[in-house]
Amino acid sequence: MFDNLNKKVLLIGAGIMAVDYYKVLKALQCDVTVIGRGENSAANFEEKTSCKIITGGTEKFLLENKITFDAAIIAVGMEDLAYTAIQLVNKGFKNILIEKPAGLNNQEINELAQIVKQQKARVLLAYNRRFYASVLKAKEIIEQDGGVKSFNFEFTEWAHIIEPLDKKPGIKENWLLANSTHVIDLAFYLGGKPSEISCFASGGLSWHNKSVFTGAGRTKDDLLFSYQANWDAPGRWSVEILTKKSRLILRPLEELQIQLKGSVAVNKVELDNALDTQFKPGLLLQTKQFLIGDVSEFKTIEEQAEMLGIYDQIAKGN
Repeated sequence: MFDNLNKKVLLIGAGIMAVDYYKVLKALQCDVTVIGRGENSAANFEEKTSCKIITGGTEKFLLENKITFDAAIIAVGMEDLAYTAIQLVNKGFKNILIEKPAGLNNQEINELAQIVKQQKARVLLAYNRRFYASVLKAKEIIEQDGGVKSFNFEFTEWAHIIEPLDKKPGIKENWLLANSTHVIDLAFYLGGKPSEISCFASGGLSWHNKSVFTGAGRTKDDLLFSYQANWDAPGRWSVEILTKKSRLILRPLEELQIQLKGSVAVNKVELDNALDTQFKPGLLLQTKQFLIGDVSEFKTIEEQAEMLGIYDQIAKGN
């Protein structure tokens, strides 16, 4: 059913995301070595996958082993992403897929980008929503319609769900980078990279200094866009792309609706989404493209570092 990629992959992490990656890698018939840190997470991983993992952490494994791999996938907690990637790059790894956003803050992401450049490595961000069936179909329609004319997006977060979560220091404070960039990245991926932006933010929550966000800007191709979010009110993630013929609505992002010019009807678009129902949405195609070297649709760590200023403006409202 799936391609036999026959790749040797180092998977770092033992949490839920690592379990999802392991399932995808086995479906692609890869030889997977999994590195975890503690015994409890290793036991949970083995229970879910029937795979024994190597405990003790990345540093210990790299010191004790000289095994070569075709690629590495980093699926650890946000607080350990950049440090783990730097370890691998400094050990000579050249082909790495790292979970978003690649670091806990701007300093970590910038440091990683600099080391990657120095070592001539390739580190790609795992923004798996770029590979949803809904997004692939939207791209197809956009091309048929002659391109994007404007777009808007919403990144409202559910504060009542986030507030009680037990997270490491720095994660909730940087929640826009940690989580909202999932949808912000997708909007700019489909609509184009921003060249200028005006941002406003107000309010606040017990765990974040802002709660209401709005703004607008212009892309490098001179297309206009706008956004809004209110983390203290009802809402959900969405992206709307406007062409000459269609309004394409990704709300929820896993689904695609279309409104045609001259009509007020909004209709659901049928999708070939078998992979998105069998595995975590977007993950199998993303992982396959990474492993075969078809990486044109990915964001590099250098591009992520370039976007940090935009993310800061949106988060702070200035």
